[in-house]
Amino acid sequence: MRLFSDLPPVYLYRDVVDFRKQIDGLALIVEHEMGLSPFDDALYVFCNRRRDKLKLIYWDTSGFCLWYKRLEKARFVWPRKLDEPVIQWNERQFNWLLEGFDVARMKPHERLIYSDSSL
Repeated sequence: MRLFSDLPPVYLYRDVVDFRKQIDGLALIVEHEMGLSPFDDALYVFCNRRRDKLKLIYWDTSGFCLWYKRLEKARFVWPRKLDEPVIQWNERQFNWLLEGFDVARMKPHERLIYSDSSL
């Protein structure tokens, strides 16, 4: 995700989220469970139970944006065992998450290359 010249603060919601939730439901989690304002200059990141999907929401001054990523084989390394319900990460840590790095092992997801015939 390279949409920002300077990535704003990144907040991860540690618990799993029902991925039927869309922007409004996720914004309510940000406000009521994370104790943050969904209108702040920040990215809010959510993960599903299987840890193969991410949803991000952010306010871009005129409306909410929703970003979604699904992994085909691997799983995201999600910090679910920490005591805090909200985790703030910097740009480097966020990029490690998207690139599939397990910070403890420093091992990325397997790179997959699909041809048009596989679709």
